[in-house]
Amino acid sequence: MIRNKRKTGSKWHRAFLAPCLLLVGAVAHAADADRQQAKRIHDRLTGTPPSNQMIDILEPMMSDPVAAALYVIDNNPAFYNVTLKNFVAPWTNEAQDVFVPLNDYTATVIGMIRDDVDFREVLYGNHLYIGQGVSPAYSTTNNNHYEALEALGPVSGDLSNTSILVHSPQIGLADSATAGIMTTRAAAEAFFSGGTNRAMLRFTFMNYLCSDFEPLKDNTRVPDHVRRDVSRSPGGDSRIFLNNCVGCHAGMDGLAGAYAYYEFNEATGALEYRDLTSAKFDANGVSLKHNINENNFKYGYITTDDSWINYWRNGQNKLLGWSSAAVLDENGHSYGNGAKSMGYELAHTRAFSTCQVKKAFKAICFRDPDNYSVDRTQVNTIATDFENDGGNMRNVFAKVAAYCKGP
Repeated sequence: MIRNKRKTGSKWHRAFLAPCLLLVGAVAHAADADRQQAKRIHDRLTGTPPSNQMIDILEPMMSDPVAAALYVIDNNPAFYNVTLKNFVAPWTNEAQDVFVPLNDYTATVIGMIRDDVDFREVLYGNHLYIGQGVSPAYSTTNNNHYEALEALGPVSGDLSNTSILVHSPQIGLADSATAGIMTTRAAAEAFFSGGTNRAMLRFTFMNYLCSDFEPLKDNTRVPDHVRRDVSRSPGGDSRIFLNNCVGCHAGMDGLAGAYAYYEFNEATGALEYRDLTSAKFDANGVSLKHNINENNFKYGYITTDDSWINYWRNGQNKLLGWSSAAVLDENGHSYGNGAKSMGYELAHTRAFSTCQVKKAFKAICFRDPDNYSVDRTQVNTIATDFENDGGNMRNVFAKVAAYCKGP
């Protein structure tokens, strides 16, 4: 009897099967990689593990990971109810605390991202998002409406549901007085309460241009808008003002004049705008806080209206990438009146676009982008897409998630 020499363990058999086994292994590895990447995209965007059914849907989509990320965003309410809520909450208070109740600022940002509203309008649009049919109704004097909406939970209070969180014009303000989230009640309580209204500008730069004032300090700017409450010789030494204080105040005070007509009334809990009947405003409708401590330097700038001028368009801060679509004076400074036009000036900078991508990157990738690696190129690419895509922030999150999906 002739025996079959092609035994399973023979060298011939192993040599014949080896390429096939490698091919099968490669296919299995690729499939496993797609599945892991799909899971990672879901985890990063929602903070929750995907179901097997969701993974089965996402795995074949991994040839286009941006589409997969958008599918997750559109089909898992946790992106809006958890990820975005935690993303925005620190912007709404000076302590930058994430553990604050839902408010009109947070809800409005979430609604704008969900509805693909041009996100640049977050600093100048007439937008407010409220809970449909939620009791108590929205109030300009307290946050009870949003705390009640949050208490409904992720089903009855689902912020991804367009029938629950609905768009409205801002209540109690004329359109010309609205300036995106800067004129929400929560922002007013945090940044227009007390002080001199400079806090609103500082935290707007921090939250939307990703820069505090210290890196923007430029002692070469014109100081003619620095208010009277700023001493020109702190501690009796004028060099401190000339070498330190003026670097921030020259640019800051020029822009902060846009807030001259705003005040937060702690007694009523409401944002007030140019209320000539209130003791908090002068005869021109300027909030009294803009001209306090006049004896610190009586020759300083006196605020008489809500005009603003941008001295930071020139000098080192030209690198913020200001838009060319602006009215300029003979010295190349843009100018205007009110928070709406000033918000437009800030929102249409390159710094605004890259800041939104960097913030989304940190939230989804769990790290800051590395300026010395391919991260920087990716941030710039997504920022350009953001500008060319009508300020679509939902797409920014999807593209960042696709980039950070891992190998």
